[in-house]
Amino acid sequence: MGVSMTALLDAAGVIPVLTVGDIGQAAPLARALKAGGLSVIEMTWRTEAALDVMKAMKAAEPGMIVGMGTIRTPDQAEASIAAGADFLVSPGLTPKLLPALLASGVPVLPGVATAGEAMTAAEAGFEVLKFFPAEQAGGLPYLKSLQGPLPDIRFCPTGSISRERAPDYLALPNVVCVGGSWIASQAMIEGGQWETVEANARAAAAMRT
Repeated sequence: MGVSMTALLDAAGVIPVLTVGDIGQAAPLARALKAGGLSVIEMTWRTEAALDVMKAMKAAEPGMIVGMGTIRTPDQAEASIAAGADFLVSPGLTPKLLPALLASGVPVLPGVATAGEAMTAAEAGFEVLKFFPAEQAGGLPYLKSLQGPLPDIRFCPTGSISRERAPDYLALPNVVCVGGSWIASQAMIEGGQWETVEANARAAAAMRT
């Protein structure tokens, strides 16, 4: 089921973080991102259509690695796996959510915002952590400061990271990928701006180190 964490990281660089409310937008969005050179995307569970959109994107581009984000409950994790999610992303960890994510059988990027949360998540067995909300939680300086005491913990920062800032994050030794909504913003998706999305995807793909 799903892919390994190694395969996920090998394919990822800048991961589009998507909010989609209309299943009709799924196929053209997937094609635009794939045409731009991106193969790993994160759908967020922020709309009622999220699961159906994820399935439709995977159907439109079977080679894409599609994960479900904004996972907050064990039920959401279970439903996402049943719908075919290749990986899961959460904004944080709770005592109930943690064991459900560990038992999911797919790669998981749990959200952390402090050194203590990062240590707890790493101790539980998670390989890569989502640093969220990245810019608001301290951004580049904070992640740099964690490299010294926590050199073995790897991060995927997400949250208000702009196109201009993404390369700086990717240059950090403890960052393996970044998430960005700038590649395909909600306004772009709702407006059907697929050429813009493809161009942004191409720029993001070129940032891979």
